[in-house]
Amino acid sequence: MKSLAARHDQLADTSFQLEVLSQGLPTGRTFPAFGQRLLENGLYPLKPSQLTVLQVNVGKMCNQVCKHCHVDAGPDRKEIMTRETMQQCLDALVHSDITTVDLTGGAPEMNPHFRWFVQELSQLGKQVMVRCNLTIILANPRYHDLPQFFQQHRVHVVSSLPYFTSSRTDAQRGDGVFEKSIKALQMLNGAGYGVEGTGLVLDLVYNPAGAFLPGSQKSLEAEFKQRLNHLYGITFNSLFAITNLPISRFLEYLISSGNYEGYMEKLVTAFNPAAAANVMCRNTLSVGWDGQLYDCDFNQMLELPVQANAPRHIKDFRQDLLAARDIVLNQHCYGCTAGAGSSCGGEVV
Repeated sequence: MKSLAARHDQLADTSFQLEVLSQGLPTGRTFPAFGQRLLENGLYPLKPSQLTVLQVNVGKMCNQVCKHCHVDAGPDRKEIMTRETMQQCLDALVHSDITTVDLTGGAPEMNPHFRWFVQELSQLGKQVMVRCNLTIILANPRYHDLPQFFQQHRVHVVSSLPYFTSSRTDAQRGDGVFEKSIKALQMLNGAGYGVEGTGLVLDLVYNPAGAFLPGSQKSLEAEFKQRLNHLYGITFNSLFAITNLPISRFLEYLISSGNYEGYMEKLVTAFNPAAAANVMCRNTLSVGWDGQLYDCDFNQMLELPVQANAPRHIKDFRQDLLAARDIVLNQHCYGCTAGAGSSCGGEVV
């Protein structure tokens, strides 16, 4: 076993040559390196556990421009996964233990090969999860049958809804988004989603609207369920409370509003070793729209690929080599380990 001094040297030589978030930011504060906190708690280097989820970003094009979006997605984005790259994902899945494929974007449904991809994944026997922004269902007549398409393939639908009021939702996601989201949720309920006994899972995602951590996921879920059912007759399965990470549009907001230092201090102070031990990058591999591989969706947006000694493109997928890699870390990782932790499935402890 390496000595503590040797581990410190390894730390200095690897992960924290990449502290991109501390470069050029208007702050006089410095914060402990994330890897250092892991080392102090016996978690460095952070290694994969069992790879069970492939999260695939099929493109950055979206019908919305949300203020908190870490993908910087929007209608003007042209990055779209090709059918060839999707086939490479399918080929990789045949030779893996992955059980769940999590499709994200942008609005993943805007990829012209989206439905073909879902069908092929279903035929492989994979659980397909789609991160649907809800308004896409109403954006164009060609999307109106998405609830029925999801139903046909038993897709697990995960949808963002910042709050159960129009003012807070529209402030974060754009004018009119709340009304369209409510209508889309009612359409999904009509197709059996979120309805007891159907087995069709509809989960919601909550992101804080400002520079603060989310409240208790359990309490938020109870409140969302009560309000949405009482006001609109909407039912759903679970609510995921997700911490906003200091990257992309949310980082721009933190800097422009003078909240960057204070928010980072909140994240660093709330560091939880139990959350760090259960972060999603330990069982999830992220695939970019171009097939490049990342430890998580957030690293993907920061262009921090998997460790160099592991395959870096889905066409070169090797589960054994990927299982042996060290997970690439950076200061934004504090967002996934603050408090009860945060993942694409909400709290982790």
